[in-house]
Amino acid sequence: MAKDNSNTIIERLKAEIANLDTAPVAQDVGRVVSVGDGVAEIDGLGEAKMMEMILFDDSSNKSLEEAMQSEGALYGLVLNLEEDSVKAVILGDASRVAEDMLARSTGRILSVPVGEELLGRVVNALAEPVDGKGVIKSEQYNPIERDAYSVLDRQSVDEPLHTGIKAIDAMVPIGRGQRELIIGDRFTGKTTIAIDAIINQKNEPKETRPICIYVAIGQKESKTARIVQQLEESGAMEYTVVITAPASAPAPLQFLAPFAGAAIGEYFMDSGRDALIVYDDLSKQAVAYRELSLLLRRPPGREAYPGDIFYLHSRLLERAAKLNDKLGGGSLTALPIIETQEGDVSAYIPTNVISITDGQIALDASLFNKGLMPAIDVGNSVSRVGSSAQTKAMKKVGGSMRVELAQFRELEAFMQFAQDLDEATKKRIDSGRRLTELLKQKNGEPIPFALQSLVIYAGVNGYLDKVPAENIVKVERKLRAFLTDQHPALVATVTKEKALSEKSEKELKEALKVFAEANKDLYTTE
Repeated sequence: MAKDNSNTIIERLKAEIANLDTAPVAQDVGRVVSVGDGVAEIDGLGEAKMMEMILFDDSSNKSLEEAMQSEGALYGLVLNLEEDSVKAVILGDASRVAEDMLARSTGRILSVPVGEELLGRVVNALAEPVDGKGVIKSEQYNPIERDAYSVLDRQSVDEPLHTGIKAIDAMVPIGRGQRELIIGDRFTGKTTIAIDAIINQKNEPKETRPICIYVAIGQKESKTARIVQQLEESGAMEYTVVITAPASAPAPLQFLAPFAGAAIGEYFMDSGRDALIVYDDLSKQAVAYRELSLLLRRPPGREAYPGDIFYLHSRLLERAAKLNDKLGGGSLTALPIIETQEGDVSAYIPTNVISITDGQIALDASLFNKGLMPAIDVGNSVSRVGSSAQTKAMKKVGGSMRVELAQFRELEAFMQFAQDLDEATKKRIDSGRRLTELLKQKNGEPIPFALQSLVIYAGVNGYLDKVPAENIVKVERKLRAFLTDQHPALVATVTKEKALSEKSEKELKEALKVFAEANKDLYTTE
């Protein structure tokens, strides 16, 4: 009898399990328990995933698709998965979310539209247009968070990304696929270097020209508007996407903007092309993320803050890569910007990003105040890719400059206390002054690498030794114009060959003699 009862129970359980398998799955819906400071705590949503988009909806009679397609749909982003609830940051107007409001799971990880349609546009952190030029119609969406490519998927960085800035291309070269940090105090020209690098891509052949992405995080809207205008006037906007999460934007959007930029850049990298992305600046992203962490009630102690900020920046910057030929050979070059306080590079966030990147361009406030622009501190600047990311022409002419300038800066400091200097020291100081003046450059005027190579050749090989330091800037400008107008074939040859051959060098030496004769008034009569 007992055996018959146990068989009956087993049969009944089997029937119940079969019914469970065929029963329709209810849509995952939760309800807002509390809301404040742009963060909503939601009861339910048992199937929610990290970084999933959820839809806030005050009318339960619409289907999910209808609600998502309706105008003014309001989304949240799941960032905390807790035992009894989830916490989501509100991506938009937080005042529209109230207690007891429905929150629907969309099953989609936060993604942004990508593609050619974004070129020339200004968009927000969700890649929605903010330039008044109409809707962006894109067929492809990329998740803003994704694993970086593995070491085996990459190849070594050996192709230069020219910035058009003599001091960088000669001494701190950047390669396609590299991560090069730009670091310095406020108002030392960090953004200017990045924007000049974008504008300079106009000088690259169209078929190999990198697509540029500029991400403005926590910046004044007036500053971003000026940058967009500068890019449009220089003709660079046609290959550039500007992403803005201004200081007035909620913290979640300032936190997400760099990831949206990386997702857009990866589209071009995955299609076998080169892309350059500027994060301006990651200090403000760290502040926004810190604000979010505290609002989400994450642990505020040192066991959380250093680690999570490091992880935030490392998983972002590791996405920059030079892919191997099997994957198309595309690249994503990252130029993160970090702001220091009183030149303190040993503070937590600067050392974080220094350790993640492949080198840094350090800007010095004291050099900037002296009028040396770009104010690059040669002693603290380094590229860990080095000369493997330089053309042969630049490698040949710029090899000794770095050491010579570093020695000059040391001698300059010593000079303040010395009474008498020997002739060799005086000569070295004069040479250093001339090189320093030679590397000065106006904002928004990047120089093609071939002209840079020819001008620097003249500086390091003694052809400008008789020019007083105060005349060097004028002579350099005239020399560039002379070479462009009188020797276009030489410039074209160096551009094409990316090297300074014996024939080209001979022609350059003759040209420099003619130039010196024609501009005697700018040289000394010694």
